[in-house]
Amino acid sequence: MSSIKKVVVAGGGVLGSQIAFQAAYCGFDVTIWLRSEGSIGRTQPKLDKLKDTYLDAIEAMKTVESPVDPKWCRGIAEFGAFDAEACRAKAETAYSGLKLELDLAKAVSDADLVIESMAEVAAEKMAFFTRLAPLLPEKTLLVTNSSSLLPSSFTKATGRPGKYLALHFANSIWKQNIAEVMSQAETAPASFDAVMDFAQEIRMIPLPVNKEKAGYLLNSLLIPFLLSGLDLVANGVSDPESVDKAWKLGTGAPRGPFEIFDVVGLTTAFNIVEKYQKVPGIIDPLLKKMMLPYNFKAQKALLKKYIDAGKMGRASGEGFYKY
Repeated sequence: MSSIKKVVVAGGGVLGSQIAFQAAYCGFDVTIWLRSEGSIGRTQPKLDKLKDTYLDAIEAMKTVESPVDPKWCRGIAEFGAFDAEACRAKAETAYSGLKLELDLAKAVSDADLVIESMAEVAAEKMAFFTRLAPLLPEKTLLVTNSSSLLPSSFTKATGRPGKYLALHFANSIWKQNIAEVMSQAETAPASFDAVMDFAQEIRMIPLPVNKEKAGYLLNSLLIPFLLSGLDLVANGVSDPESVDKAWKLGTGAPRGPFEIFDVVGLTTAFNIVEKYQKVPGIIDPLLKKMMLPYNFKAQKALLKKYIDAGKMGRASGEGFYKY
């Protein structure tokens, strides 16, 4: 069991707000540090919605008869030990107990763990870690939730190489409850173990990543899969619905690549393609073996057509599918 009690989440975006709410739901003292009054205005509605999401999920879980039912949320309760009223009380307490703070020094003054969950912009993260370093107590563990930037990029700026590593979550963490714990070269084993324990204490399934790897585990598998599906349609081989059916019916998976694109949003998809187009050397060896070089130009053109038409994905009501 970790010694972590007080948690600070830096950033109140989609994942930052989810991490904060889930930690509070599991009984931790949680503060979200935000950069401005405007950030509060953007974060509070996310927390309002998360409370409703948890309460709705708890109500839906009353009807579930199997832990593999898609309505079951592993981050909320154990199957077979589900007490709806107790879970509702935890969600209400989490919501009322979350603190929003603009003063960074005040926010982290007694923190056991700081979780950086800011925008995926290297310069902004570097500036944050540089500002944060002299403010942290000696005891504080520091993790980054970056999905694409390696933690070693910022080790020196953190000022605590032995107590710094990565803790990456999947979206919708109350049901897709995995946490990838990735060390960097100077991470102390005790720090790694403490973060693994913390992940388990907030009802995640902790997955150890013992050496740095861009994309961690999940995205290292997911992104080539998504790009392959996109390439089939961008090159006129087939259509989104047929590609999704091939994957779902052939493997038993719940979603195909285009359904996943609609969930993450087509702008995010476009950014992924653009990133990989700039660094093709990362995936070229694999693609040559598959004899399937990606047509990034065609992929971007396809996505841009949808984006320009306002079809941004599920959140906008339409992407590759209508909702």
